[in-house]
Amino acid sequence: MENQSYILYLRNMVGNAKVMLNACSVVIVNDKNEVLLQKRSDNSLWGLPGGLMELDESIETCAIREVKEETNLDIEIIRFIGVFNNPMMRWRETDEARVIAFAFAARVIGGELRINDTESLGFGYFSRDNLPKIHSIDNLETIHAYYDNAKCLVEGKCYNE
Repeated sequence: MENQSYILYLRNMVGNAKVMLNACSVVIVNDKNEVLLQKRSDNSLWGLPGGLMELDESIETCAIREVKEETNLDIEIIRFIGVFNNPMMRWRETDEARVIAFAFAARVIGGELRINDTESLGFGYFSRDNLPKIHSIDNLETIHAYYDNAKCLVEGKCYNE
């Protein structure tokens, strides 16, 4: 399995059978308390930065790695938001999984927002009242959970305390 992602390894073993996967997602907000969303290249829908865990990493490491890969941003995790379940995540027409997603709030500590051509079509910041169509139920639930109980520091400001 050297140099091969866990999902590719798993798919080589089980084909298109439905699997259960662990993932992470990250809420990053700007100074207006708007959430950073990524327009995904696989389905042209919006979602949080994040992705599937590899076998050798922690959930925190997964979150930091995925944000860097997808956005070019360096982050510091501020707090754990929760665990969210997506009973039917679909990539392409035949790749299905139940996804257990661990969600974090984070702040940007470096890097410049940049599109990763293989995963992103664009980025935008959105308020809770102006969200575009979100690609997965776990991402949508994470966003609402963040806003319902946000205590994330952004440039020295606390929201919803």
